[in-house]
Amino acid sequence: MVTTPRHWLKRIQEGAKPAYILIAEVIAEDIHKGSLAVRDPLPTLRDLARDLGLNYTTVARGYAEARKRGLIDTHVGIGTVVRGSHPGLPIRAGTGAAMTMNSPPEPDAPPLLQAMADSLHEVMCPHGKPALYDLLRYQDFGGSHEDREAGVQWLRSHLPQCTAAQVMVAPGIHGVLLALMSLLARPGEIVCVESLCYPGIKAIAAQLGVKLQALPMDGDGLLPEAFEHACKTLYPRALICNPTIHNPTTATLPRERREAIADIALRYSIPLIEDDAYGKLTDRNLPTLSSLAPELTYYISGLSKSLGAGLRLAYVHAPSEMLGQRLAGALRATAVMASPITAALATRWIVSGLAYRMLDAIRAESAARQALASRYLQDFEVQTHPDGFHLWLQVPQARSATELAASLRAQGVPAVASVAFSTDADPPPALRLCLGGHVSRNDVQQSLRVLAIAMDQMGQGYSSAL
Repeated sequence: MVTTPRHWLKRIQEGAKPAYILIAEVIAEDIHKGSLAVRDPLPTLRDLARDLGLNYTTVARGYAEARKRGLIDTHVGIGTVVRGSHPGLPIRAGTGAAMTMNSPPEPDAPPLLQAMADSLHEVMCPHGKPALYDLLRYQDFGGSHEDREAGVQWLRSHLPQCTAAQVMVAPGIHGVLLALMSLLARPGEIVCVESLCYPGIKAIAAQLGVKLQALPMDGDGLLPEAFEHACKTLYPRALICNPTIHNPTTATLPRERREAIADIALRYSIPLIEDDAYGKLTDRNLPTLSSLAPELTYYISGLSKSLGAGLRLAYVHAPSEMLGQRLAGALRATAVMASPITAALATRWIVSGLAYRMLDAIRAESAARQALASRYLQDFEVQTHPDGFHLWLQVPQARSATELAASLRAQGVPAVASVAFSTDADPPPALRLCLGGHVSRNDVQQSLRVLAIAMDQMGQGYSSAL
């Protein structure tokens, strides 16, 4: 789109609201109707001002309001384009899509991989007899007794009070978040989130019409006082928190903050959704929010970040059996059930110990890649976690993080700009770099070299590792 739609002029002439608000609203309406699609170009400020009979400042305020609502983006050399309420990704083959995802490294461990592959045959043919039909049928929701017990075994290192009666097997953490948000909040109601969070939460909230209230963070994560202020003034329906190796910042909430957040939740009776996607990567002795506020916390741990995203399997521990049954209804409505074949395979790996061997291998490979990052990025402002496989890099204000991330991805570097994670319309000048995925350690080293050169060219320093 390069010309101003005629109905925009009529809408603004007849509308009772300020013109700059109406500009944002007509853009939102056309996106909702499908008249505007992601990446469609919009008129320039001068063209729009001329066509609508408005002054330049009013139109600039209108675009600023639309940008604040997450509807549009402006890029140097491209102009203003539609971003849309719902994130859209092109379908890609090969490594393109993987560059925007945060995946664990794939260790070079042939004997371990062979043992894991052999166990697939054992799942399909227990006792040497094919049992495939058993896994092709609908199952009891929440997983079989064996799958739930395996979930308890997997969770118990971080959740000592875990019981099978409160555990359900679900098709990935994203599916659990969708079910929980639909269960706990109605359209227009508020759910508190960190000011930077997993982008899927924004997509889910947009789909359900739930409002996200961004809570500020610092280098240690979510600020408890901000959560308490929200509880006093906004009456949120829940808090979603990623307390360990936070995505994207890598921050891990210290014990005192966990205790403060749990205390606030208990005093105001606010449910907690603890997204502990990265918790299994570390054995540091920090209490989970669930162990501090068990009667209010839904604890979620998946296998995507600790074994592999292709498993699409998560375990969720509900605050009680009754609340677990309510969650089961929401999960059934949104996802029907987890794949029985995947669940059976995960159970076999956990019970046999293969899952823990792979987890140890991933930890070791992550540590090696973190050492490379420390070497190549030592002159730059980087936040990381020794047990994780991503890092958070501050970039110069003079260069757009979005522009830099796009440039890096074009060179094969898996970088994502802060705007993808921002929930307060004020993303910091930073980007997330994944050190994992299906690339070798040498590939990671090359990515770090490219990144260090790009940062050096922006005047951020010079890396002696080059």
